[in-house]
Amino acid sequence: MKKTVATDDAPKAIGPYSQAVIHDGTIYLSGQIPLDPVTGQVVEGDVAAQTERVLDNIKAVLAACGSSLDLVVKTTVFLKDLGAFSKFNEVYARYFPENPPARSTVEVARLPRDVQVEIDAIAINGSWRESAES
Repeated sequence: MKKTVATDDAPKAIGPYSQAVIHDGTIYLSGQIPLDPVTGQVVEGDVAAQTERVLDNIKAVLAACGSSLDLVVKTTVFLKDLGAFSKFNEVYARYFPENPPARSTVEVARLPRDVQVEIDAIAINGSWRESAES
């Protein structure tokens, strides 16, 4: 059985997709771009500022799913310019300081709303950790 998840703490979907889907203990997050969840507008600034907003959006969706960044097992990163990789990576490392997830990073020609970064993620449902620890 699959369950779709949506939260007002992250930007609303801008198309026919869910913010996240939970299936069999695994959470699949749709790609997040640097939209402010309150205004729906793109966050201004360089790739570092946009990466912070994207990862904060991911944290919010994970929380709505009963999970957290420490339970992310895989991310896929789409960068408009791989020349900005080091700035992106500095921010990313702050959000995943220990046991970072597996990751793929690719440069793309264009992203929705002409943003500089988009990230999707796969995570473990938080209830899985609780049952494993008991």
